[in-house]
Amino acid sequence: MMNWQQLISNKRLGQEHRHPERHDDRTEFKRDYDRLIFSAPFRRLQNKTQVFPLPGSIFVHNRLTHSLEVASVGMSLGNDVAQQLIIRHPELKDTMFQEIGQIVATACLAHDLGNPPFGHSGEKAMQAYFLEGAGTDLQREVSPVFWNDLTHFEGNANAFRILTHQFKGRRSGGFVMTYSTLASIVKYPHSSTAAGKKGKFGFFDSEKDSYLKIAEELGIPCQSTMGEPLRFARYPLVYLVEAADDICYEIMDIEDAHKLKILSHEETMQLLLGFFDDESQQHILQRIEEEGVTDNNEKVVYLRACVIGKLENECVRVFIDNEESILCGTFQGSLIDHISDLQKEAYQRCSSLSTKRIYKSRPVLDVELSGYQIIQTLMQQFIGAAVHPDRFYSKHLISRVSSQYDIDAPDLETRLMAVIDYISGMTDVYALDIYQKINGISLPII
Repeated sequence: MMNWQQLISNKRLGQEHRHPERHDDRTEFKRDYDRLIFSAPFRRLQNKTQVFPLPGSIFVHNRLTHSLEVASVGMSLGNDVAQQLIIRHPELKDTMFQEIGQIVATACLAHDLGNPPFGHSGEKAMQAYFLEGAGTDLQREVSPVFWNDLTHFEGNANAFRILTHQFKGRRSGGFVMTYSTLASIVKYPHSSTAAGKKGKFGFFDSEKDSYLKIAEELGIPCQSTMGEPLRFARYPLVYLVEAADDICYEIMDIEDAHKLKILSHEETMQLLLGFFDDESQQHILQRIEEEGVTDNNEKVVYLRACVIGKLENECVRVFIDNEESILCGTFQGSLIDHISDLQKEAYQRCSSLSTKRIYKSRPVLDVELSGYQIIQTLMQQFIGAAVHPDRFYSKHLISRVSSQYDIDAPDLETRLMAVIDYISGMTDVYALDIYQKINGISLPII
């Protein structure tokens, strides 16, 4: 059984034996948060699609605004859980456990850091290049473990790589984050060989040793036996990060769909009111009227805030009620899966409608189709250059790759991973720009 005293550690990966001089009162976990906020990979999220095409006259969520909102909800979840568990476990008072709200918020900031351009469509395009495209021939040239990582390319595993890998020109150990923050972002704590049908995993083989070190330090138990794929119990705070994401993406997508008139005002209000019983519904509607809210968009905003607050309270309750099974690594599913029936049914209605009406709407499908083609083309061109670096055209393409990616490495696997790093780190606009240039669609004006 995991224990909270060991699970919360401010030791930094890559600086385990260093104690740098501090000139302010920030905690180590707050430093993690600040490092992410001011980092280039986080800043690039502002130009990566969340669900809908990047905004024209109507502003909808991108990966950056989504991550900031998830972090806000994550902070509330962590703080509320800490407050209640300290009552149950008085020995945790005045320890680092009180900072779990900050740890969860930081992990929430990082949870989409590894997503490629064009969302899940870009992710699928990168996988498909090796499974269905010209990249299938490379299977004979690389190790089986590396091939598994390529064909299951996953944004979650890529986020862990971004935070822990030592890219060229960076400080030792990547971002040098605390162990607890890093453990909190690993939603699927197993290798790609244990990815299963959903294709989800938590770390590439190149970062396996980093996760092993973190798991040993924090006391996260390994759940695989000898000869089985590497699999660990979930770090407890991962459930709070996941819950914050589940709450935000589902409810905020409904709000965005209302703004874009994909959903009518009436059906949006009905969906959101469904999270409350009749008495609470009447109270909310009365408050909206008393506060003089007449704009339809503002009514949805008000109700959306009520729904997020309700779901946050529900997830805190589920976490507290299941603390023992969470610490034992036996808790099944997500926190959202265990909320009260009324809220669960309302959440499922939102999810079902989102699948039918939002994620299959024409604007979303158009971005996915275009994004898939763009990423497929970039993969074909840059992987080809990495495989045949001595060719004339390959040299020109390689010169376009940022110097932090080791595309000049002598071994093929390192070069291939450099291409993955480069393309997955692109923004939507940058990926489109490179696509147009290498296809001769656009030329620089001299």
